Amino acid sequence: MNEFIGELIGTALLILLGDGVVANVVLKGTKGHAGGWIVIAAGWGVAVYVAAATVAPLSGAHLNPAVTLGLLIFGKLAPALVAPYLAGQCLGAFVGATLVFLTYRLQFAATDDSGAKLAVFCTGPEIRSPIWNWLCEVVGTFVLILAVLWMAPAALSAESTAKLGLGAVGLLPVSLVVCGIGLSLGGPTGYAINPARDLMPRLAHAVLPIPGKRDSDWGYAWVPVTGPLVGAVLAAVLALSVPLPS
Repeated sequence: MNEFIGELIGTALLILLGDGVVANVVLKGTKGHAGGWIVIAAGWGVAVYVAAATVAPLSGAHLNPAVTLGLLIFGKLAPALVAPYLAGQCLGAFVGATLVFLTYRLQFAATDDSGAKLAVFCTGPEIRSPIWNWLCEVVGTFVLILAVLWMAPAALSAESTAKLGLGAVGLLPVSLVVCGIGLSLGGPTGYAINPARDLMPRLAHAVLPIPGKRDSDWGYAWVPVTGPLVGAVLAAVLALSVPLPS
């Protein structure tokens, strides 16, 4: 139950602050309107910091099915815990997206651009080419999961009893990794690097009474869901193949 609650609260905070910074930049009538990509990338890095710091004692702060999958393949997560982690992440992402809508309700109404409204909730490519977009998500998530597995050798040791996740890497390092991925690799697709982060807010966009919204672009949704999972598998296989010196 601690794992489920931790992932629910942590992922809700992640999406509230992460999608919140996007809303602040792209919607009209905000203090941060047109703040630019650097503001968004920095905001997502801070969102990871706050979310991981808050729930690391409860769940280790995976906050991302790709992290959960990577740790499972790496042999550092019991299979029985996968379901509560994933359930908490998915429900938390939906809750966080709903809170963003409520917080920015007036700004959604003041914004005419339906594409900007969708961008608050989920990612989309600047140049639509599904295979190349998918590859971008694979690469970005590969960097994230390899960092998680190689930057926390003490926590990943057989003797450690700590709950593993983003919190085990160190809050500032993992936040900088996410910020760096956004600045360097996020341009083509908006760097979901997290299936729950994209899928559940996309669902929230579909069901919430957002004024003047467009369709939720479900035809693209497979890219930010499957790409990160493949990236996680590749990173975990590499980490297993090249063990760090003791």
